Amino acid sequence: MAPHDLRRPFKRAAISDQQRGRELSLQRQAQHRRDAQHQARCLASFLNPHSDPEQPEPETTPEPEPEPSDSPKELDIRHASKLKGAEARKWFARQLMLPEWMIDVPDQLPKDWYVFARPAGKRCFVVSSNGTTVSRLRNGSMLHHFPSALPSGARTRDSSGSAQSYSILDCIFHESDQTYYVIDMVCWREYSLYDCTAEFRFFWLSSKLAETGACDPPSQYHRYRFSPVPVYNCDLAGLSAAYTGAVPYVKDGLLFYNKHAHYQTGNTPLALVWKDENCSQYVIDTDSKGQVPSQQQVVLELQDNGNLSTSDDPPVVFSCLDRAFIEQTESRSGNLLRFAIGDGGLNFVDGKLEKADLHYLGKPNRARAFADSYSKVMFQYMARHSPLRIDDLLASINSLSDQENKPSDVEMVG
Repeated sequence: MAPHDLRRPFKRAAISDQQRGRELSLQRQAQHRRDAQHQARCLASFLNPHSDPEQPEPETTPEPEPEPSDSPKELDIRHASKLKGAEARKWFARQLMLPEWMIDVPDQLPKDWYVFARPAGKRCFVVSSNGTTVSRLRNGSMLHHFPSALPSGARTRDSSGSAQSYSILDCIFHESDQTYYVIDMVCWREYSLYDCTAEFRFFWLSSKLAETGACDPPSQYHRYRFSPVPVYNCDLAGLSAAYTGAVPYVKDGLLFYNKHAHYQTGNTPLALVWKDENCSQYVIDTDSKGQVPSQQQVVLELQDNGNLSTSDDPPVVFSCLDRAFIEQTESRSGNLLRFAIGDGGLNFVDGKLEKADLHYLGKPNRARAFADSYSKVMFQYMARHSPLRIDDLLASINSLSDQENKPSDVEMVG
């Protein structure tokens, strides 16, 4: 790693409002919590209006009709575990929290963020319930069906707890040592952690997982070993440990989690992934043959109006196809299409994508569930032209440290 003698934070031309997205996500979380607390107070006052005679009765206003939601908080995981085939794949494909790719360095890295080395392997949900354990990949397809030492994860004589209990872990399956590395805890013995901060979720993960024996070697009622990953505060020492420290798995970049972030399904700017050649074998995406293509490739989703968009919410539009081309390629709304970015590259105006030089290549593998996110396209584009380096992250941390240690000007009165 480069010596820590960098002082100026890294600056580049604006190509995203990722920092603004992080701020808005935290604001939405705070508003959601305030709304929930207000609703609880109103409900308590309504059910027991005599509990505080000084408090006036809350005004009753008609509640807006709830919007449809695929959030796992709105659905029963026990029901979801009974889904089969395409329905099961569709449901599980929308449950993982997906990190954005780091386009710019977040503010307050040492204060507000964790960092850890991401294990190389298959990202998946692991659900234990009704005496069995199932893991599902990001596209919703099943990876393994097996007994485990997780709560309600195997049918054993000494099983404890409710048979209806369930737990959900966010994992990466590392093929070479047949281990599920747990990067997050979503539910534990039916206790939902979706609205808990990453700081609390990581604390529970480190304390609860070891209590079950899930970290023990495989046995008759425990086919695969589970293991937490070492998580660090993202200061100079923590970033260095995650970047260069030895781990029992192959690294595939670094993951950064905002300490205040809730577990949000879909893409979130409060979790970030970053890679370089020293901590990942695959910094630039490869093709189906494992080769780095001469031109960057992107996968976009075709919309009803012909727009080609990313998987973000709201989506970012890269281009628009005319009806003749859509008919010629026998494409339909919702199809995923693969393109190469030509010599014209990507053009930006005031930090917004204005134009993309796209060349059609065909349709991606059917197993693929989502288009690329905007941040992934930008990270890959930067990796080929002007990558965000580890020195840039160190410079940002050093700059914050310098600001905190700088003595304040005090007016002397004599």
